[in-house]
Amino acid sequence: MKPTLLILAAGMGSRYGGLKQMDPIGPSGETIIDYSIHDAIEAGFGKIVFVIRESFEKEFKALFNAKLHGKIEVAYVNQELEKVPDQCTYNSEREKPWGTGHAILMAKDCIKEPFGVINADDFYGKEAFVTIANFLREDCSDVLFGMVGYQVKNTISENGSVSRGVCSVDKHSHLLGVIERTHIEKLDDGIAYKETEVWTYINDNTTVSMNFWGFSPRIFQQLEVQFIDFLDKKGQELKSEFFIPTVVSNVIENKAARVKVLNSAAQWFGVTYQVDKELAINSISELVKEGVYSAELWIK
Repeated sequence: MKPTLLILAAGMGSRYGGLKQMDPIGPSGETIIDYSIHDAIEAGFGKIVFVIRESFEKEFKALFNAKLHGKIEVAYVNQELEKVPDQCTYNSEREKPWGTGHAILMAKDCIKEPFGVINADDFYGKEAFVTIANFLREDCSDVLFGMVGYQVKNTISENGSVSRGVCSVDKHSHLLGVIERTHIEKLDDGIAYKETEVWTYINDNTTVSMNFWGFSPRIFQQLEVQFIDFLDKKGQELKSEFFIPTVVSNVIENKAARVKVLNSAAQWFGVTYQVDKELAINSISELVKEGVYSAELWIK
């Protein structure tokens, strides 16, 4: 059975068009999402599922249905604030959905096979898709999930702070836990994260999660149980978020499953800041020159 790729694109904003995730970075107008899908198809994924918002659903479907017609099966699910379990309540003044864990939960009715998860606005590297696809086909189970781990030095923006899931890993390459550090920065004398105004330095090779996960459908049960508990505790907060790294850490702590860390030396990049776009364009241009990608990704 071919694995599915779940692409988290609901955070793209309330208006479609002019968004950083859809800015052209390839020589023929390709976006970061295009390269991820292209790599996934080559790696042997059989279906793409997009998590989007109703506010840009029509335009998004028109764009990607045209590009992907005849290339791979495509499905869509919507992440909206009100899509919570029946018994749950939340602050009526809240405006945005609940983050990455909530986004993945939206796909529970349309994914029945092992699947990978990525962010729409991140470039992960061709090798990473091959690695996770092989894991999903050969090793993934209800008690063994996977995560592509990146070296923090290969994920830092030169233009400001970033948020990263900092991982602890045992000698068997199993994930022990993920702590979301919301302010990591490259300083003059090394990489550090700031918490309560205190800087803590970390090794350049520290493994971080870029939300490139591999799961069996069993994760949906874990997500729902934890999301209900999350809303009970934090549902009245206006800006609380249900992060997938926190969900995974709880799964590990409760011994519900282990998570294999699939190490990657790839150079990750995303467009966190407007000035990051130039780096993304240059990086893709180099890959085209090297023959990794063709100058026209979707040849008619």
